[in-house]
Amino acid sequence: MPIFRMRDGSGSIRLKHVIEDTDRHGNVRVYLRRPGHLKVRLRSQPGTEEFLAEYRVAMMGATPRAPAGPLERRGSKGSFKWLCERYYVSAEYQRLSGRTKYVRRGILDRICDKNGSKPYALMEPRHVRRMRDEMADRPEAANGFVKALRQVYAFAVEYELALRNPARDVPYLKAKGDGFHSWTMEEVRQFEDHHPIGSKPRLALALMLYTGQRRSDIVRLGPQHIKDGWITLTQAKNRDRKPVTLSIPVLPELKAVLDATSTGNLAFLVTAFGKPFTSNGFGNWFRKQCDDAGLKHCSAHGLRKAGAALAAENGATERQLMAIFGWTTMKEASRYTRAARQKVLAASGMKLLSREGGGPGRGDGRNRNS
Repeated sequence: MPIFRMRDGSGSIRLKHVIEDTDRHGNVRVYLRRPGHLKVRLRSQPGTEEFLAEYRVAMMGATPRAPAGPLERRGSKGSFKWLCERYYVSAEYQRLSGRTKYVRRGILDRICDKNGSKPYALMEPRHVRRMRDEMADRPEAANGFVKALRQVYAFAVEYELALRNPARDVPYLKAKGDGFHSWTMEEVRQFEDHHPIGSKPRLALALMLYTGQRRSDIVRLGPQHIKDGWITLTQAKNRDRKPVTLSIPVLPELKAVLDATSTGNLAFLVTAFGKPFTSNGFGNWFRKQCDDAGLKHCSAHGLRKAGAALAAENGATERQLMAIFGWTTMKEASRYTRAARQKVLAASGMKLLSREGGGPGRGDGRNRNS
């Protein structure tokens, strides 16, 4: 077995865990084989800068992608698909949560289906803008596309596979409206009238409304998270990269529902088979409970927004909202405090338009300057 050496700016270096294999046709192939990892084939010519870059990318990887099936071809060197394949085995990609990996790979694989054979080094910001604008009717999808490209090219720049990031300065599109409908208190009462205390739907509503957490956290929440009247949990979102751990008090309204409802052992909410819900499964189930209550435009997503709006209207500061909902920046919290301040100011300011407030309606209505 040969010892692979290369030269870089600091002199000759030995490449560990690099081996040669000869297949049944007599072809010699080069692999990176580390203990406890799958073999990763190194396709560039040994001794070249491309080979060194490929070796470094492979060394970063945790669990490499499973070998391609017989109908799936690897990207040719320098193609966009080739770059994505290296990104998929990188430490940056492996650190993502399972859900984020699934979504991002889906986006990049769709790009590869159409443009995977094109040289990734030739992509320009104008190309990114054009592809983004083709999805202008779906701003969230367009922004997910831009974000995925930013990340794969950021990886390429960091590991000297590319000189620049063509998606970095391409802005996101502004989303239409405010997203999911935010429940009103009348809609909450309508749901409660249809689903009484003691029912599973009422428990789901209470958990979301009185904790302010996402459905991905609600499905994991159980008795083990409550101690001395406080709920402590690490949010599912970004838990593998920037985990956020919260401690929030159990409000009396939530305690009353919990005490009156049969729950699971490790998760308060369980399916008909006694198993915890998945996030998507819970969303679909709760959607049906809303329909049954005559609230076809309401969903689990909108309850979190309703809770934030209610807290802000009752005087919660931006810092308090961040502590409740787990936001790490002021941006999201300020949306709700701005709206709440506008409502309060409008309530006081509108008095000036009334007769009682001394506005123009006061008096007999005649023009005083006439």
